Formats: sequence, C-alpha cells, structure tokens
Amino acid sequence: MLMTEGVIWKQILAFSLPLLVGNLFQQLYNTVDSIVVGNYVSSQALAAVGTSNSLINLIIGMFLGISVGAGVIISQYYGAKNHRKLSWAVHTCIALSIIGGLGMIVLGVWLSPIILVWMNTPADVLADSTTYLRIYFCGSLFNIVYNMGSGILRAVGDSKRPLYYLIVSSLTNVVLDLLFVLVFHWDVAGVAIATIISQGVSAVLVMWNLMRTKEPYRVEIKNIRIDKRMMKRVLMVGIPSGIQQSIISLSNVIVQSNINVYGSAAMAGFGSYSKVEGFIMLPLQTTCMSATTFTGQNIGAKKYDRVKKGIIQGMIMSAIYTVAVSLVLYFFGGEVLKIFSSEPDVIRFGQEAIGIIVPFYLTMTVHQIIMGTLRGAGKTFVTMLIGVGNMCILRMIYINCLVPFFPSFHAVVLCYPITWITTMLMDVLYCWKAKWLPKTAK
Repeated sequence: MLMTEGVIWKQILAFSLPLLVGNLFQQLYNTVDSIVVGNYVSSQALAAVGTSNSLINLIIGMFLGISVGAGVIISQYYGAKNHRKLSWAVHTCIALSIIGGLGMIVLGVWLSPIILVWMNTPADVLADSTTYLRIYFCGSLFNIVYNMGSGILRAVGDSKRPLYYLIVSSLTNVVLDLLFVLVFHWDVAGVAIATIISQGVSAVLVMWNLMRTKEPYRVEIKNIRIDKRMMKRVLMVGIPSGIQQSIISLSNVIVQSNINVYGSAAMAGFGSYSKVEGFIMLPLQTTCMSATTFTGQNIGAKKYDRVKKGIIQGMIMSAIYTVAVSLVLYFFGGEVLKIFSSEPDVIRFGQEAIGIIVPFYLTMTVHQIIMGTLRGAGKTFVTMLIGVGNMCILRMIYINCLVPFFPSFHAVVLCYPITWITTMLMDVLYCWKAKWLPKTAK
C-alpha cells in the first residue's frame, strides 16, 4: 500500500485497522496465559505470568527497536521506488534478526532468574516466574524473526498479512493453553510452551510470505547476509529506538520491583490491569506505527505537507478513541478485572491502578503520534532522548527520591501519569520548534 497519494485519514485508517486487529491478537498471547493460570492454577501463578512483561520487554527491547529502524529505512526506499537498496535492506534485516534471536535465547535463559531476584520477586512466585521466562525466551528466535518480517511488510504498506498470521498463531495459543493446563496439567510451564509454539507458527508464516512474494522486497535464502553499509544505516536509526525501549523497560522493571514489595496480590492486581491496559494502548501504538510508515513513505516521495497534515488527522482519530475507552474502563474496570481473578485483594489493587492511570491516557495519544512521525523522519535519536529522559530518568528520580517519603502502592503507580505528562510536553515543544523535516521542505 503506497501512502503518498489520496485522502490522508482514510489511508491511515485503512492501514491501521488490520494492524490493530493483528496487534490485538498478539496481545492475546500473554493475556490468555494470565486468564488460564489465574482461573485454573493460582493467584501466585497469575502473579508469575503478570510480572514477566516488563522483564521480557527489557531483554528483547533492543532488537524490537532495530526492527523499527529497519521499517523506517525500508519505507523510505519503497516510497522512493529504489528497489535495489530495498532488497539489500530487507536481506540485511533478516540476517540481523536471526543473529539477534539466537543471542536472546542465551541472554534470556541466563539473566531471567538473576533479574527476578533483583526485582524483589516474592519466594512464593519466584519458581514459577523463572520457569515461565526461561521457556518463553527459548522461543526468542521466533519472536524476533516474526517482528522483523512483519515490520518489513508494514513498511511497504501491507498490514493485512501480519494480521492473518497473528490470528492463526493466537488461536493456536488459546487451544494449546487449554490443552497443556487443563488436560496435561503443566501449569505455568504449559502456557509458556504454548506461547513459543504459537510464535513459531507466526514466524514461519511471515517468512513463507516474504519468500513467495514477487514484489521487490522478496526474501531469497541465498541473499540473506549482512551488508555492512546497510547494517550501519539500519542500526543508526534502530539503535536509538532500541535503547529507548530497553531503558524504559528497565525503569518499568524497577517500578515492578517496588510493586512486588506489596505481595503477590499487588503483583497479580497490577499485572491484570497491565493486560487490560495493553488492549487499550494498542490502537495508539498502532497509529504510531502507521505514522512511521506514512511519514517514511512521504518523505521518500518528498511530500512534506502530507506529513504535517498526517499528524493532525492522526491525533484527532486517536483522541476520539482514547476518550471513549477511558470512560468505559474507568467506570467498569472492576468487572473487567474479574476475568483474571475473583480474589478481592487482586481486584482491589487492579482498580486502584485504573483510578490513578486511566484519566491520563489522552497524553499518550499525543506522544504516540508525534513519536511515530519523528521516527518516520529518521529522528529516532530525538525520540530516544525524550523517552529516556522522562520515562526512565525522571521516573527513577521520582521512585527513589519521593516514594520513600510516601510509601504506598498508590505512590508507586503515580509515576506513570506524571512522566506521561512531561513526555507529551517535550514532544509537542520539539515538534513545534525544531526543524525535523528535510531542509527542502517548505
């Protein structure tokens, strides 16, 4: 899908909807894991699965950031119709994903128990958390190859095929979760094994598509190698995004370690809220990815006015959605949390998180659109500085300097809306004052 012509909001919407549905199915991976163990195993098992997200994002964040950089480069070559460099970029990115996936298996299996102890994980949760994470990271190759492959397809405007592959893999995960837990009684290990099998399915499907297509981004096994010049360009754009994701994930790990102090009920409650938040945030993250592809293609085609119009129209669409879902979750969040657990303490902690965080979702609408646009323009170093400065450094200052004076679950969770507001303000200031489009723009 070439996004350099036509009605902007319709193109963004048409690109975003399949991407959104696909991401919703991707979110089902850990959510179904949590629902199954929360209802059929124990609240400790729910806490073990719930506390895993921040650590998973920490370890694989760098390579997911590199896939963002790959998408920016590929979308620009595609918009400029430079098929030769497009092919170089695609094969270099696939080679990087294979190397990265193998490395993540080693790092994840080795570091998981060490970091869990550092996170103050309670003794009654530690064993299950370690089991879940070690098995999960054994599937890192599938995870990273899929994300890179789907990133390539999104960069050229194809958001439908990644959707189809995620539907298949997510349904596979649901069936295997129920089979491994209810029939085989493998508990936490069962949902982890189901997840990596499902990720393997999605990786195989996306690679099959890239190898069968007749388009200029076709993958040929004999050409999968690293081109040093192309790798340098991809990494220059991708590493800042990777650092941003990894360091922000590190701050989330530290926040999680402070939540863990309040016991397994707090862990389970906040983990359940996080799963719900994942679904709420997905449309915003989807619009961010759409903005990256839209911006990259239009900069490649030298259509800079469309980039500016895309920011405004993307924000309006996202804001309408955000206000609607915020109201629903704020007033009916308690009923949603009962899907994960019926224990009163777990629901109480989850509702407290909802009451603190949900009123500030609109700030993330602005942040995601601006971040996606700046990434599409190649300004990943700027987005890294803004994201790390606010969502990591400022968050850690708050946690370590202010929370000790008011120690409570409420005070810990409050770090999220505070740093979202400061991030949004810096995004707007940079987008308004800085010259971030190419110099030839009028």
